[in-house]
Amino acid sequence: MDQLKEWDLSGKCALITADSRGWTPFFAEALAEAGADIVLVGDDIEQINKSRNVIKSYGRASMIHLIDLTSYEDIQSVVSKTLTEFGKIDILVNNAQSDFSKPFLQVSNDEWKNIMSYNIDSVVMFSKEVGKHMVANNYGRIININSIAGVRGMWNSTLKCASRGAISQLTSSLGLEWAEFGVRVNGIGAGWINTSSSDSDDVLNRYLPSRRIGHPTDLCGLLVYLASEACDFVTGTTINIDGGALAHA
Repeated sequence: MDQLKEWDLSGKCALITADSRGWTPFFAEALAEAGADIVLVGDDIEQINKSRNVIKSYGRASMIHLIDLTSYEDIQSVVSKTLTEFGKIDILVNNAQSDFSKPFLQVSNDEWKNIMSYNIDSVVMFSKEVGKHMVANNYGRIININSIAGVRGMWNSTLKCASRGAISQLTSSLGLEWAEFGVRVNGIGAGWINTSSSDSDDVLNRYLPSRRIGHPTDLCGLLVYLASEACDFVTGTTINIDGGALAHA
């Protein structure tokens, strides 16, 4: 068995939703290095352009679309344009999320609706539109970039935890529903991740047995695996990369 060949994404088309957290360029680089062509969609032009420059450095084809990630019409349009340009979508990375921290009694109804729409509806709508194509083609990889907040309560983070929990259950359910069609749906449960190398000693000492905060590159190896043919026997699960945070009582 040629293990490395199964990880090769050459000839694959990946669609990544981008946000302002700064993780997208690292994910784009990982998939481009593995051989994939990439479509970037979202509303943060800085992160999208940065990601596209990385993709170009690997000689991969790319497209960018600035859209409202909560608009079903925008999502339908960008999926249609991607299929017209590339003929297929092999990999969907639902990466865009909004981190929001506030005591629950101070959360307005509009804040609740907006955060839930951005964090959940965008994942649901992209999964539905891209999933139609994947199911019809009997092949696909959907990776939901999630958080350990989906399985663990956190102070002043009710919206974040509730939305991440919903994504965890969506991942499990779609993984079951679409398994027979060759579509693998999995998640990455990220722990404390920062694009810089510094954070408070309090976080490191109290919550992270690894004694360091994570970086988006810590997620990239798993991302490539879940996007590849090597993960054919893995679906409906969220794999945590958290520096041991969940194992810490």
